[in-house]
Amino acid sequence: MGEMRGRDFLSANDFSKEELREILAEALRLKRELKEGKEHCLLKGRTLGMVFQKPSTRTRVSFEVAMWQLGGQALFLSAQDLQIGRGEPLKDTARTLSRYLDGIMIRTFAHSEAEELAAFASVPVINGLTDLLHPCQAMADMLTLLEHFGRLEGLQLAYVGDGNNVVHSLMLAATRLGLQMAVATPPGYEPDQEIVDAARINSARAGTNLLVTNDPELAVMGAQAVYTDVWASMGQEAEHAERCALFQPYQLNSRLLAQAVPGALVLHCLPAHRGEEITEQVLEGPQSVVFDQAENRLHVQKAILAALL
Repeated sequence: MGEMRGRDFLSANDFSKEELREILAEALRLKRELKEGKEHCLLKGRTLGMVFQKPSTRTRVSFEVAMWQLGGQALFLSAQDLQIGRGEPLKDTARTLSRYLDGIMIRTFAHSEAEELAAFASVPVINGLTDLLHPCQAMADMLTLLEHFGRLEGLQLAYVGDGNNVVHSLMLAATRLGLQMAVATPPGYEPDQEIVDAARINSARAGTNLLVTNDPELAVMGAQAVYTDVWASMGQEAEHAERCALFQPYQLNSRLLAQAVPGALVLHCLPAHRGEEITEQVLEGPQSVVFDQAENRLHVQKAILAALL
C-alpha cells in the first residue's frame, strides 16, 4: 500500500475505489492474523498524536490500541492540554507536531480545522471525526458489511435519521464502493447538499442508485442492511426534545425493520440512545451487528495507519 504513504485521510472520497478496497482487504488480513496470535510491527518506532476537541470512547481506545498492536505509540492530546486551548494558531500547532510525530489524528467540531491541520502538517492527518465527516467509522461499516455478505457491490443499504456526519461519510464510502443506498431524514434535516452531489457522482460512475427521501419506509424497503444514529449529535443537546418529536417516525423499530429483507443487518455507530433512534429489541436482536462495527474500528484504522504512516 506504498502509494498511499504520506497522504491524509480526511474523507473516503479522497481515495479511489481500488484504494478503499485495498484498505479493507488489509484490515481483514490484520484482523484474521490478530485472532491467530500473529504480531505485526509495521509501525515500530512510529508515533501518532491524537488531538481531541471532542470526547470519545471508541475513537480514542481504538486508535491507541491500533498503534500499540502495530508496534508504535499513540499520544492523547486534549485541546485543554495543548496551546491551541490557549489561542495558539492551529497552523503553528500543525507544524510543531509534525517535527515530533509520524502522524496526527484529530477529532474536532469544524471540518475546516481538520483541513487546516492537514494543510500545514508535513505528516499524514487522519480525520477521527468532524461535524461534517466521520470517514473511519464509514470504513468500519464497510468492513462489517464485507465480512457478513462477502461482497459490497450491489448491496442495498438504508439509513434513517439525522443527515449528520455519519451518514455523510457513509454515503461517500458506500457509493464509492458500489453499494446502492437510500437515506431518509425528516424535512429540514437532510444531508449536506455538496455531500449528496459528490455521492451522486460516485453512484453515476458505479452505475448504482442513491435515494434521498423523507420517507423512512421507502428508504428501508428491500434493504439488506439498515443503519441509524443518534438524533442529536454532540453540540446539539439544546435541540434534543424538539428533535425527538420530529424524528419519532424514523425510529428503527421492529415495524420499520420489517420493510427490509428478512434477516437484514442492523447497524449503529454507537453510542445508542435506546428508545429514541433505535429500540432495545432491535439493538439487542439477532440482526444487530453494532458491536462488530465497534470492533472493526480497530482493524480498519490499523489498515489506514499502516497505509499512511
